[in-house]
Amino acid sequence: MAVETEIYDPRLRDLILHSSDLTRVFSTMLWAEGPVYFPTGDYFLWSDIPNNRLYQWLTDDAIRVFSYNSANTNGNTRDPQGRLLSCRHLTRSVVRKEHDGTETILADRFDGKRLNSPNDLVVSTDGSVWFTDPTYGIMTDFEGQRAEPEQPCCRVYQIDKKGQIRSAIDVLQKPNGLAFSPGETQLYIADSARSHDEKGHHHLFACSHEKGNLSRPEPIFEIEHGVPDGLRVDEFGHIWCSSARGIEILDAKGVHLGCLKVPEPVSNLEFGGPKGNRLLITASRSVYSVYVAVAGAKFKKS
Repeated sequence: MAVETEIYDPRLRDLILHSSDLTRVFSTMLWAEGPVYFPTGDYFLWSDIPNNRLYQWLTDDAIRVFSYNSANTNGNTRDPQGRLLSCRHLTRSVVRKEHDGTETILADRFDGKRLNSPNDLVVSTDGSVWFTDPTYGIMTDFEGQRAEPEQPCCRVYQIDKKGQIRSAIDVLQKPNGLAFSPGETQLYIADSARSHDEKGHHHLFACSHEKGNLSRPEPIFEIEHGVPDGLRVDEFGHIWCSSARGIEILDAKGVHLGCLKVPEPVSNLEFGGPKGNRLLITASRSVYSVYVAVAGAKFKKS
């Protein structure tokens, strides 16, 4: 299908390829999430949280079930060593899959109490793992297992390179997607609290980041259509954030450039492909792909 955009700022025209089709890659899922790209092998993975599966797409080739028992995995990422890191709702944990196939639990408790349900995560260049911990996976049995939260709030945590976990932010309502700016001077956080509370946050927040420390999060953009969920940053610092109508695209200061329309509400997205300019979009029951005119920040040449 043809690419459809809503343009508020002419700078958006430099980011989108209207010559590229938006293609539905796969469908029939219950709630697709957590896309991640692996350059070694040129493939994407993503989650179908309620169906308890991970899928793998060898680009322009076959799609297969990567895991039939994902413990209701939500967000995924890769670390600098090329290992898969996942946020698992059912076990309320952050887990790393080692190269030999074994698994290491990086976090499942804080202050002696179980985490809520880790949602999304990123790895910084110093090896720290940052993850969000809202309660979506314990609110019902649909995406995890219903339980009373043991933590007093929903936090953003840091696991440092020594494996120590600390609370980095505790003032947001339902912290969700995470993304670093190029150079990691800013950490962007989606707060999706309005999904279950009409008065809740539906904003993107930004924190200054220096040597593992974060400033207090400040709102930089309010999502009008639905709530912000997953987000990514491109090589020039633009923010690509999911919404109920597609992908909202902002500059680094939160100025709204426009929207890349998608037929279903978008949960998350990932830059990938050999040049980093292919978007994989998880959207409700389907996954879409489209080429764009920029690469993801992780593909930026130094």
